[in-house]
Amino acid sequence: MTEFFIPVLPGVFGLGPWEIALIVLVILVLFGAKKIPDFARGLGQGIREFKNAANNVKQEIEQESRQLDPEKNKSLN
Repeated sequence: MTEFFIPVLPGVFGLGPWEIALIVLVILVLFGAKKIPDFARGLGQGIREFKNAANNVKQEIEQESRQLDPEKNKSLN
């Protein structure tokens, strides 16, 4: 007897494949197939902007750290 097995994706908030399929189906019903690409594009742009902002903050912190403690930076080089 062959068993049907669908693995649970690790790191997806503990959701199984049936829960993910249900969420996708609800999104399709609510927004329609034509609006999904626009929604995904907007989500991607938002994530990209967030990453850029986080990198800018990290660079500013590193730059300020180098300016405040020049002796420490000499020993790192």
